[in-house]
Amino acid sequence: MTTGNEILPSRAGVATQTVRRSGRPAGASRWSRRRGVLAAFSVLTTAGFVAATLVPLVSFPNPAEATELDPLSLYASAVEDAQRYQAGDAPVAELERASEYTVYVTPTPTPTPTQSRSSSSSRSSSWSPPFVSPNPGSAQAIAYDMVTARGWGDSEFACLVALWKKESGWRVNAYNSSSGAYGIPQAMPGRKMSSVGSDWETNPATQITWGLGYIQGRYGTPCGAWGKSQRSGWY
Repeated sequence: MTTGNEILPSRAGVATQTVRRSGRPAGASRWSRRRGVLAAFSVLTTAGFVAATLVPLVSFPNPAEATELDPLSLYASAVEDAQRYQAGDAPVAELERASEYTVYVTPTPTPTPTQSRSSSSSRSSSWSPPFVSPNPGSAQAIAYDMVTARGWGDSEFACLVALWKKESGWRVNAYNSSSGAYGIPQAMPGRKMSSVGSDWETNPATQITWGLGYIQGRYGTPCGAWGKSQRSGWY
């Protein structure tokens, strides 16, 4: 029992004294709450780190098996969906294949047969020279007079003798069946000498006249024609 002159301690003081009696300050309770929150956060962080570490260890299906199970990739399926959307899910029309068809092939033109050398030679071989007894000496005497009449000397006559001896042997009926050349000058064909006379087949003078005119017009002189024959084998 107290008197009225005594001072009673307040409730705050009692609380203070109570705390002090327990030996724990008031701020210690707050700090303990913070530690609890931090501990819970650290636990969650550790659990997340462990989960992130263990995820790569999880085995995934083989890509080849995944391809067999899911043959369409994400891109292919997206393209397919887009195509279906554009087509409006319309059914695809099947094309009918014709059971029979005709192929037109352009015919190859048949080449027109050309006249071969054998046909021309056979045509020329249809002509045969007449029977004549050649006289080379008489033919050379006729040629000598004609050479000198043209103003050519003996050297030119010698070239002419060598040239026509090689070509025909100075025979009036010399005939080459492969080329059609005929006569002393071996005109090819022999009918060219008809420009001088119609007796070109048998008359040595007609043949010599034509031959000298050909030599003069093409080579100038008999020696010029003889030089060409030596170089190429013909004149």
